[in-house]
Amino acid sequence: MNCKHKAFYLFFMIFFALTDLYSQNFTISGQIKDGETGEDLIGATIIIENESGVGATTNVYGFYSLTLPSGDYSLVYSFIGFKDQKFKIHLDKNIIKNIELATNASKIDEVVVSAEKSNKNVVSNQMSVAKLDLKEAEALPVLFGERDIMKTIQLMPGVQTAGEGSSGFYVRGGSADQNLILLDGAPVYNASHLLGFFSVFNSDALKDVQLYKGSIPAEFGGRLSSVMDIKMKEGNSKQLSVSGGIGLIASKLTIEAPIVKDKGSFIISGRRTYADLFLKLSKNEAQKNSSLYFYDLNLKANYKIGENDRIYLSGYFGQDHFGFNNVFGFDWGNKTATLRWNHIASEKLFSNTSLIYSDYSYLIDIQVADFKIGSKINDINLKQDFDYFLNRKMKLKFGGNIIHHTFDPGFLDAQESSGINNIDVQNKYSIESALYLSNEHQITSLLTLTYGLRYSNFTQIGPGDIYTYNADGEVKDTTVYNDWEAVSSYNAWSPRLGLKYILSENSSVKASYSRTNQFLHLMSNSTSGTPLDVWLPSSNNIKPEIADQWALGYFRNFKSDMYEFSLEAYYKNMQNVIDFRPGADINLNPTIEGDLIYGKGRSYGLEFFLKKAKGRFTGWISYTLAKSERQIESINKGAWYSAKQDRIHDLSLVAMFKITERLDVSAVWIYYTGNAVTFPSGKYEIDGQFVNYYTERNGYRMPDYHRLDLSINLKNKKKDFYDKEKGIVVKPKHVFESSWSFSVYNAYMRENAYSISFRQNENDPSKTEAVQLALFKIIPSISYNFKF
Repeated sequence: MNCKHKAFYLFFMIFFALTDLYSQNFTISGQIKDGETGEDLIGATIIIENESGVGATTNVYGFYSLTLPSGDYSLVYSFIGFKDQKFKIHLDKNIIKNIELATNASKIDEVVVSAEKSNKNVVSNQMSVAKLDLKEAEALPVLFGERDIMKTIQLMPGVQTAGEGSSGFYVRGGSADQNLILLDGAPVYNASHLLGFFSVFNSDALKDVQLYKGSIPAEFGGRLSSVMDIKMKEGNSKQLSVSGGIGLIASKLTIEAPIVKDKGSFIISGRRTYADLFLKLSKNEAQKNSSLYFYDLNLKANYKIGENDRIYLSGYFGQDHFGFNNVFGFDWGNKTATLRWNHIASEKLFSNTSLIYSDYSYLIDIQVADFKIGSKINDINLKQDFDYFLNRKMKLKFGGNIIHHTFDPGFLDAQESSGINNIDVQNKYSIESALYLSNEHQITSLLTLTYGLRYSNFTQIGPGDIYTYNADGEVKDTTVYNDWEAVSSYNAWSPRLGLKYILSENSSVKASYSRTNQFLHLMSNSTSGTPLDVWLPSSNNIKPEIADQWALGYFRNFKSDMYEFSLEAYYKNMQNVIDFRPGADINLNPTIEGDLIYGKGRSYGLEFFLKKAKGRFTGWISYTLAKSERQIESINKGAWYSAKQDRIHDLSLVAMFKITERLDVSAVWIYYTGNAVTFPSGKYEIDGQFVNYYTERNGYRMPDYHRLDLSINLKNKKKDFYDKEKGIVVKPKHVFESSWSFSVYNAYMRENAYSISFRQNENDPSKTEAVQLALFKIIPSISYNFKF
């Protein structure tokens, strides 16, 4: 550690130590891990027996710290799905205690489908958050045999699918680009494969998934609506582990192993589709010479370099490829990398330093015409985070980051033989920085406040020709800026406030307010986004988007936490929302900023959630009643109109039943109101040609959507053996596990509308007829999974 780091840590340690200077308080701290794999356990609890409201939880790296007056205590370390460990301690000095919890195999009538504390929804200080249990997701029906966390999270209240089969989603009336998706801290700018039918996340490589719909912690910023925080596994530090699966269109393989046992580990997880292999069997020469596939590769390694230090290196590489008979090709993909250093500076101060890289790009190769079209965005981010466990009633988080953004809005690279002129829309550059501070403060045993503040600065920098526009979107002036010269700068203060009040052992009320700012904007004319969409930064013409959200919730559990219930109401106000002028072209347009128009938005709703978390029969009901609207002066005569993602009703019913230890079944039924859409209200004739007449923006609705999915999962029979020395039947230490999954997507063959287009009647051109396109009628699938 260099002198600057030492001085920095020493300053904070001395400053915060003043609170305990004259008191006989001591701290017990350490890390809690999975005893079978060595993985850090996020959210494990440490409680003091016979002292209500006294305890701690581990952070995202399994670290905990609990400060208590000197004395004798009985500590209970617990995590759902693991055996509790109890210890008696005499606390007369600071103690470091690292714990490994053993898994607890539940009996069939004691099934718990959560990896969280059973009453966490009541006692947690956080509201408006959806935590995805990856084991629970394994039992649900899937499309084409591929498990997808993005589709599973859409079954939660306040989260809506962007369309049939799509992995894109909306949160509380926001647009798809207002969701920040992080993989080990790196932003993923396009989270879809195969034009949205699959997400880029291979569930086998993931450890934890949380979606913040509101009350977003101060450590996050940059998007208006939500943050999806995804953590990859670290890898098994105890022994070699191999798992994989074979499905209808894709196969996957994951390898985990120690680098040095209990000191370091790695994980390699890959997935690839093989539809292109079947094309080779076609008798059609054009299809035979075509290709269609995607692949993912997740890599991560960690190593403990001292008692208080650990380094991590993780990466994701994913690519889609579509080629047709050497006529054209289309490739797009993401690359991310995260280098992280964890340092335990003291028994109370935990440090996390990260260097993060993210890149998204696409390339269209029109081979028959000898030209290529492409675009990309990449970031380099340096981030520093601290957790300071001040005392048992206050936990501070503070830190900051600085990001360099590079935007390539588009280029056309043509050969001389094509007869097409090259186009190169100039790159755009910006610096985004932030500082934050938050405190989780237990005022009394019943009342807890979480308050924080985030300061952000976003500066557009040169080099480049910077345009200004008149009211009609025409260029009126051009200014040339040099390297690193500031063009425009925005400062933003984002307060965050949360309140929790415990009404009883089984119920609580929570309230929150948060302001969020968004400096990056997606230029897209589609509903759910496509690989061709272009990201642009806030500039001298594009102001940052701003949102203020208020939420109020009631949380209650029943029958010893067997049932979980929550009801949340929210209201969100948005400023500087973006839309397009009629006829705007988003691709290869150097003056796209002149085609943008601005206004405001609002969304509000009620979210109902009831879950059965224990027993052979589990599942949940999720219902959202909501409204999302926009107001832009030049649209709809300045009146409020429905946003395209406006859905009044959204209902999900999820049921899972464990028939035996080996066999379980599940069903998911989905219903939602059709999206708001603009259809022609009539037509008129000009010079013998019929032209559609449009009135209100998004004044019509797509047909309502509903669908039933079914699934059966069958595990292999585990073979026990007879131990002659002990005279008992025991389970082998190393077991080959396998299972079959059978799913039916859209079981009752509902032809849901994917799109509706209009055309003239062949027999009578004066008449217009609507044509509905349905994508999937019914899709059965089968997959085989294994682990050893």
